[in-house]
Amino acid sequence: MAKALRGTVYIVGAGPGDPGLITVRGMQLLESADVVIYDRLVGNRLIEMAKNDADLIDVGKIPGEDLNRQQDINGILLNRAKIGQSVVRLKGGDPLVFGRGSEEAEVLSREGIPFEIVPGITSAIAAPAYAGIPVTHRGLASSVTFVTGSESPDKPESMVDWSYLAQVGGTIVVMMGWRKIQSVVDNLILAGLSPGTPAALVEWGTMPYQRTVAGTMENVIDRAKNQGLNAPVVAIFGDVVGLREHIRWFDNRPLFGKKILVTRSRTQKGALSTLLEREGAQVIEIPTIRIEYLDNYTELDSAIARISDFDWIVFTSANTVDVMFDRIASMALDSRVFYGTKVAAIGQITADSLRSRFIEADLVPAQAVSEGLLKEMKQVGLVDSKVLMPGAEARRDVLVDGLKELGADVETVIAYRTVNVEGSISRLRQVLEDCIDIATFTSSSTVKGLMDLIDGDGSVLSGIDVACIGPVTANEARNFGLSVDILAHQSTVDGLVEVIKEHYSTKVRSDEQLPN
Repeated sequence: MAKALRGTVYIVGAGPGDPGLITVRGMQLLESADVVIYDRLVGNRLIEMAKNDADLIDVGKIPGEDLNRQQDINGILLNRAKIGQSVVRLKGGDPLVFGRGSEEAEVLSREGIPFEIVPGITSAIAAPAYAGIPVTHRGLASSVTFVTGSESPDKPESMVDWSYLAQVGGTIVVMMGWRKIQSVVDNLILAGLSPGTPAALVEWGTMPYQRTVAGTMENVIDRAKNQGLNAPVVAIFGDVVGLREHIRWFDNRPLFGKKILVTRSRTQKGALSTLLEREGAQVIEIPTIRIEYLDNYTELDSAIARISDFDWIVFTSANTVDVMFDRIASMALDSRVFYGTKVAAIGQITADSLRSRFIEADLVPAQAVSEGLLKEMKQVGLVDSKVLMPGAEARRDVLVDGLKELGADVETVIAYRTVNVEGSISRLRQVLEDCIDIATFTSSSTVKGLMDLIDGDGSVLSGIDVACIGPVTANEARNFGLSVDILAHQSTVDGLVEVIKEHYSTKVRSDEQLPN
């Protein structure tokens, strides 16, 4: 991966909001920078991609407030670069399209600071595209004009020739113009643009809470205000707006507009979040547990040294795989220590974690729970077999007891412990006040972790659907007094997403049958 050079400032376009739209070069620099200086419209998911020890500096300007003036931002860029740090200046959209990236580059140039400009996807084309509106079309618009609705207050008069814009044809896209949108529309109509021209306003384009209001020049503003739209808004004027009903794609996905809480361990990869976002959901991740390493690994190291003595090793989570291979590496060993020993993995994520380390699991139960593993291992036969089971400090006895009942000699060894995550309580309170639709649980430990955060008061989840990955997790939720509304048919992340989609498609069909 390309490294950022120390003492260099990288003016990087973050894209319009969707973290997946940053360029490869931009992501490489973000992941390696010492300092990340970012704007208001840069999403949190993107900021989280910075390396753990990077300094994160929010210089977001709030419209109408004299905060983080440009000269102050320039000073931060210069000071950080002069002490030898690699600096990423992360700007929403493209840094040179109605942004002040060029002004910052001029300052850096005068001071002799090395810099690089990394273009980004501007919201001028991304917001319309995510609304199903192309800014050009062979049959409707052969040109597009980008206009700022927020010119510099230092200018003696506007530099926008509204008369020309009204006559030039094609598509007109106005950025940063919500506060003056009525004036913009009035000027265009006064200059000759028909009041019946198709128009659309897109709020928070490319984000999971994007909203689009379509109409004509004469009614779109009233419609938008009635629906409570607010900045940031991109306005599109022209015949291309009519194509939205045919190529709308982003905001009609199965889970669009649904706010879903994902509980996980702090280090877990966001597989569930990724799948939910792909279906249109707005995902709020709350790490309820943190994986904590042990002070002493004598027992686990001893078990690793004796792996050849075991017939089977059972991995119940990807966390266990991570810790196990960390210890294997610390002993100057590698995956060859598993030679001659069979491996079982509960869940596809655990199996994939093993596969990434060149170990193909001999057994992955169709039902990704302890009971599923026991059922399939009964078919294999475990009489007089020696089984090693590394795992968390607090584990369910059902698997250990079940393996012993099948005739196995089971040795358990602690690989890690789980503890509550500091800071998650205040974050959770904010989330629960934000009209969450679903709370998801992918393990018993995430249920317990969340309930610990809310002091066991399940009433705070009232009105929120509870979705569980499998029967074991569901039973844990019920033990805490939660009502389980959604239960995956298959105990996998994919299965959980599918059943959530089914839940809402059923709700839609039920609503359609209600009288008007």
